[in-house]
Amino acid sequence: MTIVKANMAGSVWKIVVSEGEQVEEGQDVVILESMKMEIPIAAEASGVVKRILVQEGDFINVDDDILEIE
Repeated sequence: MTIVKANMAGSVWKIVVSEGEQVEEGQDVVILESMKMEIPIAAEASGVVKRILVQEGDFINVDDDILEIE
């Protein structure tokens, strides 16, 4: 199992995948907003999204878990 983690602090602006969806390594899964910039967070491995651990609007910090890929 792979845990996608935040690489910076910011607000979850948009979740672009859903649980059960197949994703490829490098595919954007979440978009963070920080200092009025949109920063995409990519999947670190290919697989199926098992759980999304954040909701749109949540504030997250560096290294917070975003989602699990199996």
